[in-house]
Amino acid sequence: MRAQKPYTGPTLFSYGFRPLFLLAGTFAVLIVPLWMAVRSGQITLAGPFSPTDWHIHEMLFGYTSAVLAGFLFTAIPNWTGRMPTRGWPLMALAALWAAGRLAVAGALGLGPVAVMAVDCAFLAAISAMITVEIVAGRNWSNLRVVVPVLLYLAANLTFHIEAMVAGAADYGRRLGFAMVVLLIGLIGGRIIPSFTRNWLTKRGSGPLPVPFGRFDAASLLLTLAALLVWVALPETALAAVALIVAGLVQAVRLSRWCGWRTAASPLLLMLHAAFAFIPLGLIALGLAALGALPVAVGLHLLGIGGIGGMTIAVMMRASLGHTGRDLQAGPALTLAFTAVALAALVRVLLPSEPGLWAAATLWTLGFALFVARLAPILTLSNVSRRAPSPQPR
Repeated sequence: MRAQKPYTGPTLFSYGFRPLFLLAGTFAVLIVPLWMAVRSGQITLAGPFSPTDWHIHEMLFGYTSAVLAGFLFTAIPNWTGRMPTRGWPLMALAALWAAGRLAVAGALGLGPVAVMAVDCAFLAAISAMITVEIVAGRNWSNLRVVVPVLLYLAANLTFHIEAMVAGAADYGRRLGFAMVVLLIGLIGGRIIPSFTRNWLTKRGSGPLPVPFGRFDAASLLLTLAALLVWVALPETALAAVALIVAGLVQAVRLSRWCGWRTAASPLLLMLHAAFAFIPLGLIALGLAALGALPVAVGLHLLGIGGIGGMTIAVMMRASLGHTGRDLQAGPALTLAFTAVALAALVRVLLPSEPGLWAAATLWTLGFALFVARLAPILTLSNVSRRAPSPQPR
């Protein structure tokens, strides 16, 4: 273990979740109104992507990458027993992430190859840094988390290269969704039953979640296979069957985590509710492959509900728990999650122009509440000296 040197720098850069979650939340507030302005022709971006590709890329590889990095740089010190990454390395990472957003939007005046290099440097740096930390801590079992992060980086590279070569990133879009859904299936499948079990055990007797086991591993492999078939052959019966089966298996997996017993804990219930959008989205994509639904239904169930819902719920819990605060959502955070979940439902149930604007407003409201409530927490010192609550292995 590293020597426990006291940290004397800004509180914001004392732990990975602080700057990266704040950046992610703030970006989420800004990016959807900006997308609506781009979509309506009020703003034109000079980046290398088409407007739709830019929107999808920034949600998959802009917003989500910041959340993932914040989670990993917070969880890994608990896995390895080493001191967290803090100070100037976190400042450099935050600057690198911001440079990627500006480059992709065309604000830096770079060519497509240079934009790709700047944008992908963030995920490359994360991959290298977490590998070094896990190896230095001899925490060999958690080296497997590096693999999906590298695949996520590969998906981003694919997105850029395809856009340069073909003018649109059709395969890159699907591969990006596939990798993020896989990450949620892996990470969510560990933290949701673990957090739920801990909370239910304190409340007394009753059924407990089934811990991560062979069924979960098999379901992830099945889901990965289904998603890869969809990436390569999106409008085929094979993709339809694979996605629907994967969605049903993920629904069974969720049912084993006793979510119905968590109504008294909104922070826990949010995690279960957000994960429910994953099987719904997979099944909707399967039906879309058969021509029974628009593809946008499945993508927005996964994107707004699954990715947006899971990330905001995880950021809430981590921000409260790792700053020594009670794990209580309160009205503001409960409303924030509810707004994001409703945004997903409104987007797919009301595909008209007013429905799209309503969904955009709900998303923006949800993340504005998140930032308003948690920005002071992320920038101030802990309320107690207790150690951060450990993440499950």
